Amino acid sequence: MKAARTALIAIAIIFLALLMTSGQFLIVNQPQKSDVIVVLAGETERRPEHGLELLREGLAPRLILDVPAQARIYHWDQLELAQKYVQGLPEAAVVSVCPIYARSTKGEAQGVSRCLDPMHVRSVLLVTSDFHTRRTLSTFKRMIPQQQFSVAAAFDDREFGTSWWQRRQWSKVNFDEWLKLVWWELVERWR
Repeated sequence: MKAARTALIAIAIIFLALLMTSGQFLIVNQPQKSDVIVVLAGETERRPEHGLELLREGLAPRLILDVPAQARIYHWDQLELAQKYVQGLPEAAVVSVCPIYARSTKGEAQGVSRCLDPMHVRSVLLVTSDFHTRRTLSTFKRMIPQQQFSVAAAFDDREFGTSWWQRRQWSKVNFDEWLKLVWWELVERWR
């Protein structure tokens, strides 16, 4: 009986340790010098800013912003807003917009592939939210195997933190991203 209790306590400790580090596991932040930077759609306050920082640091000579092609913000077309944003940048000559018609990371990878094909690039630096980096990297490597990918995490502590249990929003994001990661690894990647 004592051995069973000890084993149960050991399992509980291991489970708790894995649970406590689950937020850290989601984050992969290993940007590498590449032919192009691709900023994934979503969180337009932080992701594009981080992509431009990486562009200015010389991690790539070009930057592409993914933008949902059919999305609207109030009565404005999001694609048009993105194009106006790019026109106002000092780096406008090396920044372009890639319209995305999908609502999943897998679909976005397919859309990005269409935008990358005419550029004949071999290496791509992806910029996305910190919690989304592991699944993004796995998805893009699977969907576009002919190119090399690295990923840079755009951090926003209003949205997510590795100590996910400290804030309700962080807990929700951690849980949601884990569901998506498990679904990707067990089901979606094999379709």
